[in-house]
Amino acid sequence: MKSKIALKTCWTLAAGLLLSVAASAQTAASFPSKPVRIVVGFPAGGPLDQHARLLSDRLQAVLGQPVVMDYKAGAGGTVGAQDVMKAPADGHTIMLANTGVMVINPALYSRLPYATLKDFTPIARTAMQPLALLVNPSVPAKNLQEFMAYAKSRPGQVNFGSAGNGGISHLVPEMFKTATGLFMVHIPYRGSAPAFTDLMGGQVQFMAESIPQAAAYHKQGKVRALAVTSKERNPALPDVPTVIESGIKGFEVVGFYGFLAPAGTPKDVVAKLSDAFGQVMQSPDVKSRMVSQGADPAFLGADDFAKFLAAEMPRWADAVKKSGAKLD
Repeated sequence: MKSKIALKTCWTLAAGLLLSVAASAQTAASFPSKPVRIVVGFPAGGPLDQHARLLSDRLQAVLGQPVVMDYKAGAGGTVGAQDVMKAPADGHTIMLANTGVMVINPALYSRLPYATLKDFTPIARTAMQPLALLVNPSVPAKNLQEFMAYAKSRPGQVNFGSAGNGGISHLVPEMFKTATGLFMVHIPYRGSAPAFTDLMGGQVQFMAESIPQAAAYHKQGKVRALAVTSKERNPALPDVPTVIESGIKGFEVVGFYGFLAPAGTPKDVVAKLSDAFGQVMQSPDVKSRMVSQGADPAFLGADDFAKFLAAEMPRWADAVKKSGAKLD
């Protein structure tokens, strides 16, 4: 009797497993069955929007469905993240997010309504964004070591500007301060543009800024680029060494872009989306245009992107903690 019950149980489990596999295969085969919506948590026209538009046309061709952009700006990308978090977990709504949304906000906001690794499923990392460390041309430093000596001899007298408290342009200099033991004063602005204007005007002496703007003004002599924060030199600033080359061992700090879906999205759907982004990222045209936008092509599939995020989160949380930045 017991053997019959056990046999019946095994058959039931096996049947359930087969049904699950069949349902999963059917889900992958039918996805996408309607337009795919990409949510961007920032206004149209910004760097994230440019990145999304660069990939969306090619993605549309690979998936065989329209790809539409949806802008949900507000609270440093939090509004857009919430929209995706609450969307049906079927792969038809995904989010393009940056370093701030994915790994800085969870440490910066005390009442953040989402947890990156709990409420989202990573799909693909598509780009890395190095920054340049800049000084006003009046600062008598031609390289990073000279600047460090200059700042060290003037503790608290050197100001650095940023686009606002807790953003990447704030945290990268904070990481630099921690790595070098320098004491510089943070001057937060409401956005990158006014901070950069004051850097060129000499009201602040130091700043970390994205490569495209940094390269353009460096070549015009309006700022001086001392180093880039990536592991390797950047094509837009080929003569500017990395921070590591400049003597700060292990200093590699770059922002990144990636796509995520709501938690619970079927694995086969995530795999199909991840594979689609992988195909798009193989295009030489996409890669060259991405570089011109200031982002380095850096594809990671779903599993590797999940591991990458898990490693990045404590690193940026530590930077936020040491900076003292906190937002509600």
